[in-house]
Amino acid sequence: MARGSLFAAYSANFGAVFLDQYGVLHDGARPYPGAIEALQTLRTRKARVVILSNSGRSGDHNAQRMARLGIARSLYDHFVTSGDVARAALLREDSPLRLSSKTRCMTLASADSHALSKSLGLAATQDAAEADLLVIGGSQAGRISLDDYERLIAPAAARGVPCVCTNPDKMMLTPGGIHPGAGAIAERYERLGGRVHWIGKPYAGIYEAAALLAGSPAPHEVLCVGDSVEHDIVGAHRFGAAAALVRTGILAGLSESELAAECARHAAVPDIVLRDLAV
Repeated sequence: MARGSLFAAYSANFGAVFLDQYGVLHDGARPYPGAIEALQTLRTRKARVVILSNSGRSGDHNAQRMARLGIARSLYDHFVTSGDVARAALLREDSPLRLSSKTRCMTLASADSHALSKSLGLAATQDAAEADLLVIGGSQAGRISLDDYERLIAPAAARGVPCVCTNPDKMMLTPGGIHPGAGAIAERYERLGGRVHWIGKPYAGIYEAAALLAGSPAPHEVLCVGDSVEHDIVGAHRFGAAAALVRTGILAGLSESELAAECARHAAVPDIVLRDLAV
């Protein structure tokens, strides 16, 4: 695995670049050093740039948030989230779930957000004993333990209520440190016997949506940049794209041997490892 601040040189080999946001471009409070300059470099050479995020909220919502952090919309072409992909999938005629205005949807999110259920015209509930659908789009594991989440969702699992996880991240980077993410809650739901529809990285749908917006480049023409081996590197390689791991996010504290163990655990090795995006 190569290492160093090589992003500008390495990315020049690709016509399209898909970048994660949290842990790659910013930490939730401010951009990482070199992130804005890296995006400017991509724009200068007219690469197609898509921000690809495991966020249960829409790309528009996330783009507004990044703009407040100083990462302007003019620095990339599109913002695609797992929330966007989930909404499109559930609205399709071949959706695996049949929904109506009578469908009672329980939402777990990082804040009091029912954006997906509202956009689908579903009835909101916070009672797992009466829910017809469970949406896990975020986590408040900094103040709610996974055991408490499990007790909260157990009645839905016992009734066979389907779950849509719109953020598969098992761990999340927050200003207060690293905490279990929405994906960890969804894993608990599966252990309880519940059925989970996973949408987002490393699953194919989000990459296919990004590629379509980027002009349908061949996968080998795409570079995917992320901070997670389990989601970003595995997902990129499943799609057939090159994968760059940036050491500014959730794996920043790992030693070289620990990173090698993480790659072995997920049977995925990044094509290049970058300290950061500084150009």
